[in-house]
Amino acid sequence: MAELALPAVVDDRDEVKFEPGPLNRSSTFYVAGHRGLVGSAIWRRLQSEGFADLVGRSSSDLDLKDREAVFAFFEEIKPRYVVLAAAKVGGILANSTYPVDFLSDNLRIQVNVLDAALKYGVERLLFLGSSCIYPKFAPQPIAEESLLTGHLEPTNDSYAIAKIAGIMQIQAIRRQYGLPWISAMPTNLYGPNDNFSPKGSHVLPALIRRYDEAAQSGAATVTNWGTGTPRREFLHVDDMAAACLHLLEHYDGPEQVNVGTGSDVTIREIAETIAEVVGFTGRTEWDTSKPDGTPQKLLDVSKLANAGWTSQVDLSDGLRSTVEWYREHITTIRE
Repeated sequence: MAELALPAVVDDRDEVKFEPGPLNRSSTFYVAGHRGLVGSAIWRRLQSEGFADLVGRSSSDLDLKDREAVFAFFEEIKPRYVVLAAAKVGGILANSTYPVDFLSDNLRIQVNVLDAALKYGVERLLFLGSSCIYPKFAPQPIAEESLLTGHLEPTNDSYAIAKIAGIMQIQAIRRQYGLPWISAMPTNLYGPNDNFSPKGSHVLPALIRRYDEAAQSGAATVTNWGTGTPRREFLHVDDMAAACLHLLEHYDGPEQVNVGTGSDVTIREIAETIAEVVGFTGRTEWDTSKPDGTPQKLLDVSKLANAGWTSQVDLSDGLRSTVEWYREHITTIRE
């Protein structure tokens, strides 16, 4: 296939200067990755906010790594707004085992979607990354200015590099074409539609599944990786979705925006809380031969607060509702 030409198709939207404010609820809004943890939460939020023309495609219907298919899709639906929440994601084990996949797949997804959105005149786009873009030993809490100031955590550096490339592409598009596209970097997310797979999940859903299975089986012990001392910040995905819409309607700047709660807990503390929630009364052991990952990852969320948004979902309440969701969907969750 011949390379598809850029820049964006010229239409009457190119003449409209964006100013932060309510998005048009009747305009076509494409959520890339609408069945995933983040994308499904954004979809629910947009529905509750009255967006009437939401578009999503499953990976079986549209492979975002297929450039020709992505361009054909954008030509067909011509969305006015886009949230790019689609990504290949996973925890320490998955990232350490398949670094090529995490780098290559995410780069292709991002470049294809962003190039197609540029060609077909998307007015407002939000690119979602991850807090792992920041250096392993960045000063805490981590400010947006810490990007590219130090070495990354080696267990997920391939994924982080892909997400950094996405931020750079958003900034380049803003400079070259003047489009008001933005980036947001969430902290550790959890909630409905998370990946609870033993081999592919992040720390919190992995702990929920591990402790719940132990509680159901009557196991005497649960063994977790590392020392339990690293500190992590956790944000409920419904909060993340609310923040995304808020940013789309209130923020316009080249710098990525951190999205989090502004507080953190140790892995040991979160494990103890989950054990209590699921009813596990046995003993927790720690396999210190396994890696801890980054010692602390707390985001500075002052930029987000200055834009008028703060988190609303309490961690203990969010954990209880997530455990309930997990138990209700245990037969259909991703493996």
